[in-house]
Amino acid sequence: MKLVIIANRIPLTIRGTDPLTFVRSPGGLVSGIDAFIKKANISNRVWIGWAGSHVKKKDVEKIKTTLEEEQNCIPIYIPEKLMDKFYNGFSNKTLWPLFHNMPTFASYKQDEWQAYQDTNKLFFKAFVDNVEVDKDTYIWIHDYHLMLLPSMVREFYPDAKIGFFLHIPFPPPETFMQLPWRKEILDGLLGADVVGFHTYEYTMNFLRSASRVLGVEHSMGEIVYSGRMIKVDTFPMGIDIDIFNLKDEKIDSQVVSIKEILHHKKIIFSVDRLDYTKGVYNRLLAYEDLLKRREDFRGRVVLILNVVPSRESVEHYQRMKRQIEEKVAEINGFFGCVEWVPILYHYKSLPVNELISHYRACDVILVTPIKDGMNLVAKEFVASRQDLKGVLILSEFAGASKELGEALIVNPNSIEELSKAIETALDMPEDEQGFRLKAMQERLRRYDILRWGNDFVNSIKEVSSKREALKTKELTNRLIRKLKEIFNNSKKRLILLDYDGTLVPISRNPNAAIPTEELIYALNKLGSIENTNVVIISGRKKDWLEKWFKHLPISLIAEHGCLIKSPGESWEAKCCLNQEMREKIKNIMESYVDKLPQAFLEEKDFTLAFHYRNADQEMASLRVAELVDELGSLIANTELNILMGNKVVEIRPASINKGTTAVSLCQDCDFIMAMGDDVTDEDMFKALPQKSITIKVGTGPSFARYYIPSQKNALEILNALVEDY
Repeated sequence: MKLVIIANRIPLTIRGTDPLTFVRSPGGLVSGIDAFIKKANISNRVWIGWAGSHVKKKDVEKIKTTLEEEQNCIPIYIPEKLMDKFYNGFSNKTLWPLFHNMPTFASYKQDEWQAYQDTNKLFFKAFVDNVEVDKDTYIWIHDYHLMLLPSMVREFYPDAKIGFFLHIPFPPPETFMQLPWRKEILDGLLGADVVGFHTYEYTMNFLRSASRVLGVEHSMGEIVYSGRMIKVDTFPMGIDIDIFNLKDEKIDSQVVSIKEILHHKKIIFSVDRLDYTKGVYNRLLAYEDLLKRREDFRGRVVLILNVVPSRESVEHYQRMKRQIEEKVAEINGFFGCVEWVPILYHYKSLPVNELISHYRACDVILVTPIKDGMNLVAKEFVASRQDLKGVLILSEFAGASKELGEALIVNPNSIEELSKAIETALDMPEDEQGFRLKAMQERLRRYDILRWGNDFVNSIKEVSSKREALKTKELTNRLIRKLKEIFNNSKKRLILLDYDGTLVPISRNPNAAIPTEELIYALNKLGSIENTNVVIISGRKKDWLEKWFKHLPISLIAEHGCLIKSPGESWEAKCCLNQEMREKIKNIMESYVDKLPQAFLEEKDFTLAFHYRNADQEMASLRVAELVDELGSLIANTELNILMGNKVVEIRPASINKGTTAVSLCQDCDFIMAMGDDVTDEDMFKALPQKSITIKVGTGPSFARYYIPSQKNALEILNALVEDY
């Protein structure tokens, strides 16, 4: 396996060019992926990303050569102005606040959106120029900076194995819909084979957004889009436990030193990047409240508040830093004395060893973001406490809370709740601390960074294998030529064609789905071939079919088989519907039309259809379930059944379907071909003789022998059959 990682940053950042020096890049994404690669022992790998600084042209080649040869990294150089609009602009002023469900902080600027597109293209170019893709190549794209990249790679390499993982939350559709470029973002992401998220909540938010914006539905997390199957799933990111429970004399010495410097007071620890999503200020308010309520804690407790520098050039972040520092000064000034400083404040990055030392020295750790994708700090703390001491206070809005349920889970917006949680943690008996930590540690061991990475890569492999298996059923040009040969040598031919979704694309307005001139020409020519019975077999009304096709030498079947018309003849009814029952069904369906905006009732001669394609899909899923339940009770023990079609619920006579109708036309035919896209066409595919050539339009499970990607391919087949006539 060759693994290609594409992320905003490579794992090394250029510190200087004379001499050329590098430092480890910050962030959980880089450290997590790096740990997975080492744990999985993946030697054949490439990492593509920004090098972390702007360099002079004369140094580019030297840096590129060094990183490629020594680190398997392909650095990307982004012009400074473009980088500012891409990173500080669209990525962090638009996507970051919006995806953290804070839309009031988001800005929507066209030039920054353009910069985002242009930068994704730079990443794509670097990939194409430097990576040779083969069947063993797995492309793993990471995070919100590169959400357009999967579709770019897919367009260039249609059969590539591509995964995308989002390390931040995916917002509810109500929030995501505020993004002016929502469709483009979803299109970009759905270029991947697998789209992964930290939690089930984010996964469902994505699926709901895809349903609302693109009209696609999922089955067990699988989406069919642009003729491909995409898996959307949850992969909670783990950590490398060995790093954090490592026995190290230097770390042990630092732990002792921290405790001695603070005279063995109770230690509350907080470490977070400077950001409005992290909830740092609320922690200060909660700590202040605790000191006001519990005078006995004064002089006995110290809060070590470590804020990691971030986006210092942004005015909003500068204000946030001032606000935090002013509050620290206020609390220290009000409660502190010569012997005791309530808060030790640091504004710096902590090296890993120093971070672990603080994890092991503290009695309580505060991990209380307002919103966070996962938050690995919580997991790192738990893993580091092999002494089974210490208490984790964790925000319910951090992804980690879904796994670490034994922590004290709080709403970080409630100062009172957070303050009381700190109080509970400081008073918690050691045996209870141990019980909680042990349960969480066992869970982290089972789903560590290696398991996370392997699960994701294996999911890409599974989806890719399904795609390859499906390819064996694809009606390729070679098979179409063979089909044409069989057609030409046959004596009596039957061609059965569904209409909507097969000969024309599905339309939100059914009356707008009219046949093209090219389709009319192909049907006319095909129907004119001697001993060739061309049949449009549709759920449409007879009047609609007659309006568009009565002048052609083809047969028409309306309402899935209830009405049949041969060329030049009148319609023949094959069933009937009791008028009293019809009115009852109609009344029920009309009541649900009132309950579901943009749904509508279609009355046909022998069937009634409830259409909900244009309705809100979340509301529709509830209303349709209720409708089907009510209709099922009404028609029980009658000769009617419920047909669940493509965004339509239809009541029809039980004895009539496309399968029984199609079989009645097969007598003496030595060439039978059927094409369709819907569940109603599966009756036809199942019922036809085994020798028949059955073709599903679109991917997905089917009884058809072959599939074609789209309606365009269906027309190509018809044109191929008539080109010799």
